[in-house]
Amino acid sequence: MADKNKKPNNFNMPLLAVAPMMDWTDRHCRMFHRALSDKALLWTEMVTADAVIHGDRERLIGFSEQEHPVVLQLGGSDPAKLAEASRIAEAFGYDEVNINCGCPSDRVQSGRFGACLMQEPSTVAACVAAMRAAVSIPVTVKCRVAVDEDPPRETLFGFVDEVADAGCEVFTVHARKAWLSGLSPKENRDIPPLDYGLVADLKAERPDLTILLNGGIKTMGEAGEHLKTFDGVMLGRAAYQTPACLLAADRLIETGTGEDAFDMESALAALERYRPYMTARLEEGVKLSSMTRHMLGLFAGQPGARAWRRTLSEKAVREGAGLEVLDEALSHLQLESVTA
Repeated sequence: MADKNKKPNNFNMPLLAVAPMMDWTDRHCRMFHRALSDKALLWTEMVTADAVIHGDRERLIGFSEQEHPVVLQLGGSDPAKLAEASRIAEAFGYDEVNINCGCPSDRVQSGRFGACLMQEPSTVAACVAAMRAAVSIPVTVKCRVAVDEDPPRETLFGFVDEVADAGCEVFTVHARKAWLSGLSPKENRDIPPLDYGLVADLKAERPDLTILLNGGIKTMGEAGEHLKTFDGVMLGRAAYQTPACLLAADRLIETGTGEDAFDMESALAALERYRPYMTARLEEGVKLSSMTRHMLGLFAGQPGARAWRRTLSEKAVREGAGLEVLDEALSHLQLESVTA
């Protein structure tokens, strides 16, 4: 049995995680990100506990062995259901299960999970206790600093204290409030101001807890700076929209130092590592576009990047499209410096 007190990716080093993003971090995306980084902690999209228990599990939470370390993020507020979903996740081989206490969407609120749970720390504590009793893998929480008009410091510290008392040792904190009315989920990712200082205070006053910082981190250089304060950092849109940043993730994890220089040779090598996975999925009938949609930003800012994106966007969706589309897209990039 695994040690419940171990850090979630088994590394005695800083953490770099890719955020759970609905409609984005599916299994094809995660395998692409794994081709870019051996050590980054990958997260699934949020899946409700009810869906895990009653739904098509292979479709909803199936993953490839190469994805490890990988976290299943669960949505829910019923301790018994979250415990059962956690048992299923452990049986599937997940390295960690996480409770979503940060998503502000209307659908999440109507199901009584996500950011609205920031106002119910006792409920979250009960869920953590039930999940920890059910599994040996780590049970963690991802949250905001507060919701709506609630005072951030009192809300965050009170929430973390009560949930930590139930046994949660790892918190990923999106350093913004969530506004449950008046802002869309997209606006909630940008409009509420970031408060890194508050999360830094949490880490300083709760040094026994593992605190990962999430929100607004755009580069590996920024991530490296934050690792001077926090145990780990989580990248969301930056990892998805400019995935080449993940090429520097392993160095960041190993040394705590981030760098942002684009490396064409490493990007091409990552595509070669991803190619066998693409070939296997195509043979199973998966559409090429289901995989290439996650790769559009790989060469952002490089000569030929626009033609790369256009070729993949227009041709990968066609019936029967195969890896020849990828090769055509690659032909538009200026590769002289690599192939010379």
